[in-house]
Amino acid sequence: MSWWNRKRAAQLAAAWLASRNPRAAQVKRLALDDVTPELDVYLGQAAYLQLSVYETMGRAGASAPTLSGRLVTGVLATTALERHRSIVAEIERIGEDPAALMAPHREAIDLFLERTSGADWYESMLTGYVTAGILNDLFGNLLRSLPAEVRQRLRTVFDAREEAAVVEELTARIEDDPQVGSRLAMWGRRLVGDTLLVARSALASHAREDQERLEPVWTELIAAHTRRMDALGLTA
Repeated sequence: MSWWNRKRAAQLAAAWLASRNPRAAQVKRLALDDVTPELDVYLGQAAYLQLSVYETMGRAGASAPTLSGRLVTGVLATTALERHRSIVAEIERIGEDPAALMAPHREAIDLFLERTSGADWYESMLTGYVTAGILNDLFGNLLRSLPAEVRQRLRTVFDAREEAAVVEELTARIEDDPQVGSRLAMWGRRLVGDTLLVARSALASHAREDQERLEPVWTELIAAHTRRMDALGLTA
C-alpha cells in the first residue's frame, strides 16, 4: 500500500471510530441521493467486486483444513457469482457492455484483493466475510437511491444469505483452536482500513471528502461490522 493510501485508510478508520461518538447523531447526514454515483459506475464497480470475490473464494477453497470448510468456501464463491450474474444482467438490460463498465474499477479492486488476500484459509474466509459484508451493506444502501425498477430487480442481491454458514464454520474452527480466534480478531481489524478505501471509492466523487457529514454512513457500516465480529465471538 502506498504512503498516501496508508494515510487515507488511517483517516477513514479514525473517522469510523469517531462516528461512534454521540456527536455523530447531531451531524446532518448526506442523503443517499448525495452519495450514490451514476448508475453505470455503481453497476460496474459492484459487478467487478462480486466477480473478484467469486474468484478469490474459489482459489481459497483448495486450502481449507476440513471438508466442511471447503464446502462453506464454495458457498461464499457461488453466492458472489450469483450476485455478479444478477448485476451483469442489469447492465445488459440498460444496454451497456459489462466488461466496459467493470474495466475502470479493475486496477483498484485487484490491489485491494491483493492487500487483503490473507496468509491462509482462515484469514481468507474472514476476508470474504468481513469485506464482502461491509461492501454489500454499502451497495445495498446505495441501491435505495437508484431508479425504482432497478431497486426492484436487485432488491435481494446484497442480502446476507451466506453469512450463517460462514459463522458456523469459523466458530467451530475457533473453538477447536482459540489461538485462531486471536489471530482472526487482529486480521479483522487490519481489514477495516482497506475496505473503507473501497467503500469511499463507491460514493459519488463530490461526496467523498465530506467526512463529517459522512459519519452517519460510516456509523451504520461499522455497527454492522461489529455485529458480524460479535457473531464469531471476536472483538471488532
